[in-house]
Amino acid sequence: MSGPPRAPTPPSSRPDSPEPTGAVRTLSVLTAATERLDRFLADQLGLSRTLAARLVAEGAVLVNDAPARASRTLARGDRVAVTMPGAVATHREIAPWDAPLVVVYEDDDLLVLDKPAGMVVHPAPGHWQTTLVNALVARGVTLSSGERGRPGIVHRLDRDTSGLLVVAKHDEAHRRLARALGLRRIERGYAALAWGHIEAARTVEAPIGRHPQDRKRMAVIASGRAARSHVEPVARFAVCDLLRVRLATGRTHQIRVHLAHIGHPVVGDPVYGGGGSRRMTGASAVTARGLETAAPRQALHAAHLAFAHPRTRAWLEFRSEWPADLGPALTAAGGGDSALAGPSPLDYLGFFK
Repeated sequence: MSGPPRAPTPPSSRPDSPEPTGAVRTLSVLTAATERLDRFLADQLGLSRTLAARLVAEGAVLVNDAPARASRTLARGDRVAVTMPGAVATHREIAPWDAPLVVVYEDDDLLVLDKPAGMVVHPAPGHWQTTLVNALVARGVTLSSGERGRPGIVHRLDRDTSGLLVVAKHDEAHRRLARALGLRRIERGYAALAWGHIEAARTVEAPIGRHPQDRKRMAVIASGRAARSHVEPVARFAVCDLLRVRLATGRTHQIRVHLAHIGHPVVGDPVYGGGGSRRMTGASAVTARGLETAAPRQALHAAHLAFAHPRTRAWLEFRSEWPADLGPALTAAGGGDSALAGPSPLDYLGFFK
């Protein structure tokens, strides 16, 4: 799989159009418990923590039709209504971006896509016009309303993580898929090359939140949101392992943060790599440098996705092989094994078993 194509000429910028002052956004809590109300609002609405806290303090936020404190912890079933001031409740008309997409499944309710690395999932500051959502609009796909600026998006992948994700075409499908995600009924399996060796399968349970010194990064911190990842070694190479990582929660950068937290960061990760090949000494350092040179990005791929169809309840299961751009890294990790350069290295290594 190659990186996303470049649009010949990006569409011209469109000005923001404010919604009427007093527009109300309603959120439903689908997980067993959340962090503080102000953090929940900041995360769900894409607001700064300060602005979220101000909305709560000004009485613009109701939980189950009653005022609440910013420190309140939410629980499954809670309804949060936010009266958005006109200056905040803005939206952009989503401009179409003519970029090819790999659609592995589509019906009247949803699509399953195989996202290339380098493609941002939804519009956000710095990426308003060249995202997966823009490409879906250009394709003429009807999308659920979703969160503000995130139509159709049930779950996300990092920009430089490739692989499978599901997109909802209408609100009922979105609600049912989001509920299944919150109840951990959507199976998400990732293939990752991680530095060092893990002796046996393990569960990493460590809360994740914004890094206290660098807001662009995430970190394991006591005040973070609960996060759980199941990690299993699939193949052992000289300086790294191929891992199968299954998500029980879906925090920002979760796999990358959790693997770094246990001392086995993702190969090629520019943010959480922990020194990469510099961690190695002696003969291993030469092998590690060769692997790092062969990895054009973080070696992380959403390879498996399975869930019950939101309308028919039929079980859907999808697989995505190791992407072509990371092929040289896997071959380098395996010491040049020609079988790893074939079309189905994950299947060869037993990843999907």
